[in-house]
Amino acid sequence: MKVAIIMGSDSDWSIVQPAVDVLKDFGIATEVVVASAHRTPDKVHGFAAGARERGVEVIIAAAGAAAHLPGVIAAYTTLPVIGVPINSTCLNGLDALLSIVQMPAGIPVATMAVNGAKNAAIFAVQIMAGKHVELAEKLAENRRTMADEVEEKAARLSTKLLG
Repeated sequence: MKVAIIMGSDSDWSIVQPAVDVLKDFGIATEVVVASAHRTPDKVHGFAAGARERGVEVIIAAAGAAAHLPGVIAAYTTLPVIGVPINSTCLNGLDALLSIVQMPAGIPVATMAVNGAKNAAIFAVQIMAGKHVELAEKLAENRRTMADEVEEKAARLSTKLLG
């Protein structure tokens, strides 16, 4: 089981790292690459075109500004591509969000919220859970843990407020 993560710049790492952490928690190997759709197009092509042969099941592509990287990746592979728009301009990521979400018919890219790498990783796990039953079980446990944490926080706040 492997997910590939590609980002347009190493400055995107702080946004992307939570995705790597989530995938590691689920026992999924990651391949992390920095490549630019505009400055290193040959590298991007090779990365996307050879992903399936490297055992990749889902690709997460993070990019800011014009954010063409996820769409270019999707053009070169039939693997599921999840786009993560990065807030890297004075437009607060709106430019990247619109670039990724407005893909032409026939070349879809699932699009997360601006800086939403953690959800991208969880969505990748959900996609892979259709093939890997153990991931479905881990996802269910993760949901139970989140619910328990909310209930614990609510109880602490209630105790604090009611003294």
